[in-house]
Amino acid sequence: MKKIIFRKLLADCLMFSFITLFGISSIIWVFQAVNFLDIIIEDGRNYNVYIYYTVLNFPKIISKVLPFCIFFGFSYVFIRYELKNELIIYWNHGVEKISIINFFVSISFVILFVQVVLMAIIAPKSEEIARNLLRSSNVDYFEGLIKPRKFNDNVKNLTIYAEDKNSKNEFINIYIKKKTETNFQITFAKKGIFEKKGNDKVLVLYDGQNLTNNNGNITNFSFSKSDFGLGDMESHLVVHKKIKEQSTLILIECGISLYFNQDKNILNCNTNKPRETYKELFERLVVPLYLPLLILISSLNLLITKEYIHYLKLRFSTFVFGIFTIVISESSIGLIENLFWKNVIFILLPIIIFLVIYITVFYKFKLNLLFNR
Repeated sequence: MKKIIFRKLLADCLMFSFITLFGISSIIWVFQAVNFLDIIIEDGRNYNVYIYYTVLNFPKIISKVLPFCIFFGFSYVFIRYELKNELIIYWNHGVEKISIINFFVSISFVILFVQVVLMAIIAPKSEEIARNLLRSSNVDYFEGLIKPRKFNDNVKNLTIYAEDKNSKNEFINIYIKKKTETNFQITFAKKGIFEKKGNDKVLVLYDGQNLTNNNGNITNFSFSKSDFGLGDMESHLVVHKKIKEQSTLILIECGISLYFNQDKNILNCNTNKPRETYKELFERLVVPLYLPLLILISSLNLLITKEYIHYLKLRFSTFVFGIFTIVISESSIGLIENLFWKNVIFILLPIIIFLVIYITVFYKFKLNLLFNR
């Protein structure tokens, strides 16, 4: 009977938490997707790249929102059960409050494992795939590269400017500068329009001049019509992996080599800035340790009955304590230092707080049972 009761309470907590998680994550994802429109408008990427890129950023959003949703969802269900007098069923069946807390503490470690997998494996991998998608994709939406009265240099080694754009989608008074390491080409044209010729997109220029510097030899010629190909253009993107895209195993190996001052050639292992590596490892492996603590704090609502004089104050204090814990978990990332031993206190902090609260609650029940005999 107790197992059925526990499963029902757990199912309600998880269901409400997941609904909250999906709702908040979707809202953040929509706002983020709007910001990612720059990939299309500014950088000239096609819509398939935009869709895949935005979807691949969803796991990262979930991993960030999950702690708050779990805490809020569990707290809400516990409070709702108390207000509807549903917890009396548990007490009438001989269920002790400490046994429910122990049950949810054990469940918290399962959720902790899921969060670690999400933050240490799934989110970095999806971010790596998203960045690789941008690196390997071509500049396809060329119309977005030219904006009237605005210089655009999103394409590598290319600067484009147009004075205006008429109702026929023709650009007026175009300036284009294309350069390499030693050479450059400057083109002026009174009018230009995009046309598709075969599989390539071409900017057709009318009534202009072309100035070319080839190894110090400058040539200049006029033209009535000229095609300016854009099929081989590349955008300005960071080609090397960022630290957030690195696998957790590589970062752990890097952290070990930094701690023991080993000279290893590890990708993105910057011996001059170990703090960045420690921060990333802390975010992936230590911040999830706050999840059992948050579930324990939310379980404290089971100890507060509505018959208490300061019922609302206790509820509010518990909620504020949980929010403060979330703030501490996120803000402590910025306090990580270059020396590993100085970060030990931040690593142990969630474990220490968890043990203090749990031991206090455990011995409170033991004393109550002793005096009630």
